[in-house]
Amino acid sequence: MKKTVLIPGIIIVILIALDQLTKQLVFRTMELGEEIVVIKNFFMITSHRNTGAAWGIFDGNMVFFYIITVIAGVLFYWLLKDANLKTKKLYTYGIILMIAGGIGNFIDRALFQEVIDFINIDLWSYTTFPIFNIADICLVVGMFLFASDILYEEWLQWKQSSSKPTNDSTE
Repeated sequence: MKKTVLIPGIIIVILIALDQLTKQLVFRTMELGEEIVVIKNFFMITSHRNTGAAWGIFDGNMVFFYIITVIAGVLFYWLLKDANLKTKKLYTYGIILMIAGGIGNFIDRALFQEVIDFINIDLWSYTTFPIFNIADICLVVGMFLFASDILYEEWLQWKQSSSKPTNDSTE
């Protein structure tokens, strides 16, 4: 097996396992709605279920999530197989994280028709911030890395093209 597929595959499996283990720990040891304060007024572990996405959007629309996850999974696998981990680290790790996060939440939706969330951060008493999980962290960080790499590459191309002397045809 090619190293370019093996290493990302191992990382994806580890992240999915971490996501599923933490969700099962919460599911098996906490009542729905139960909260454990880790850092007062900032970080709590809260047993929560979500049948939608962040803030409950698309609530209960499992078919939508199945379709989007399969399409995204195929797209990201296609991008990953052509990615170069040595030269495109942000891009590649972004894809790896998005695949792991997508699969982690897909497993919940397929098995339970809901996602187990438990990480509850209180940002300056902004109480409507959604409760999330490891898969969600993977998705958000992955999107950030992926987009950052693409924007950086675009900026480099723009900088390179704008620094080239132009031919002045007014002679």
